[in-house]
Amino acid sequence: MAYLIAGETGDWEVVIGLEVHAQVISKAKLFSGAATDFGAEPNDQVSFVDAGFPGMLPVINRVCVEQAVKTGLGLQAAINPTSVFARKNYFYADLPQGYQISQYELPIIGNGVLLIDMNDGTTRPIGIERLHLEQDAGKSMHDQHPTKSFIDLNRSGVALMEIVSKPDLRSPEEAGAYLTKLRSILRYLGTCDGNMQEGSMRCDANVSVRPPGSTELRTRCEIKNVNSIRFVQQAIEYEARRHIEVYESGGTIAQETRLFDSGKGITRSMRSKEHAHDYRYFPDPDLLPLVLDPAMVERIRLTLPELPDEKKERFMRDYALNAYDAGVLVAEQSSASFFETVAKGRDAKAAANLVMGDFFAALNASGKTIDDPPVSAANLGKLLDLTADGTLSGRLAKDVFALMVETGKAPDVLVEERGLKQVTDTGAIEAAIDAVMAANPDKVAEVRSGKDKLLGWFVGQVMKQTQGKANPGVVNDLLAKKMQG
Repeated sequence: MAYLIAGETGDWEVVIGLEVHAQVISKAKLFSGAATDFGAEPNDQVSFVDAGFPGMLPVINRVCVEQAVKTGLGLQAAINPTSVFARKNYFYADLPQGYQISQYELPIIGNGVLLIDMNDGTTRPIGIERLHLEQDAGKSMHDQHPTKSFIDLNRSGVALMEIVSKPDLRSPEEAGAYLTKLRSILRYLGTCDGNMQEGSMRCDANVSVRPPGSTELRTRCEIKNVNSIRFVQQAIEYEARRHIEVYESGGTIAQETRLFDSGKGITRSMRSKEHAHDYRYFPDPDLLPLVLDPAMVERIRLTLPELPDEKKERFMRDYALNAYDAGVLVAEQSSASFFETVAKGRDAKAAANLVMGDFFAALNASGKTIDDPPVSAANLGKLLDLTADGTLSGRLAKDVFALMVETGKAPDVLVEERGLKQVTDTGAIEAAIDAVMAANPDKVAEVRSGKDKLLGWFVGQVMKQTQGKANPGVVNDLLAKKMQG
């Protein structure tokens, strides 16, 4: 069902395009040998090229080019054999050269496609318009001094991939799904870590609205540098409603760049939106056209990992998982690998339920990562084995899991140490049933007169009597026979 926003005069459709700036994983910057580590002291990783010293010439970083090609292949996009670096001219204090080296008319990557996962388990293709390489600017800091702004050039010259979607997104939720999937693909490929908190993935959202059924692309506003998926969704929602209010009051939308105030949940005008000619783009005279060797592209293609969409299809096919469960498990490469270790040779649905339920809850509560989990995949698999062979009931398995998190011990060790083995001895269970029935003759009479719902109460009492160790199936069978008199 289409996402529409109700206005005073009727419904409106939202049109969204996203521009994602993804920092390339590389040890050096795009045109210099300066380091790219996050968290260094200010201005500690700056070469003469990054600082814009006169006469310094840029030299392209081959690794950054290969990472861009790998990303293009992962997005099923056209790899352009020849691309050109251009100078994007503007003045700002954190741009020491007075221009940004970017790509304009001839980017390294052309049209591609990304499948977003919808809530109903279906997917929808979103067009990728282009991916181009460019260098990042430095960082202005306005909160270090009461009257002065400080400049940190550590980010100056860091390689970015700007990934531009087509205006195919139609709701804040779709925008969130797009960013989630794009980040997942980049992480699988190892081309960007997708860490929005550290600024290695930032998003500009272009938003406009139109009447349903219209194909017109109305004036858009760009919301710059939003640093979380949740904030992107909030910014789009607010901006779309602002456009609707302006149109319905008889006004017009000015094309402009806006900022999102996450504290107030609103967007604010930053500056009028520049057009391409305002930047006076021209080919950088210090850089030759970038010509890709087809053999290099093919070599990179052969190194591509199994990506999220392919892995999801395999999980649905090989493990008989539904689209939602498969999608959750493949969102991160590490969680998919963890699940496969747990599920190998076991009931895959039970493995998925355990990983997505108790394990993910424990992971979140512990603050650990799946690379250093509170319970290993091997031990989680052993817990499933103990449940499958009847050693543990479902209730006991939960208790054992909690002890595994607390102690770090294997489940079979805990079962022996604490005497947690499930009781399947019918004699012991019969004795417990007899004791409960003898203590509650009135309730026994009620069950025998037709109040079957009370059977559940009896099961609970027997489980209590056996400290949760009785096999629930055996309890139910024996109880039903004894109640028949």
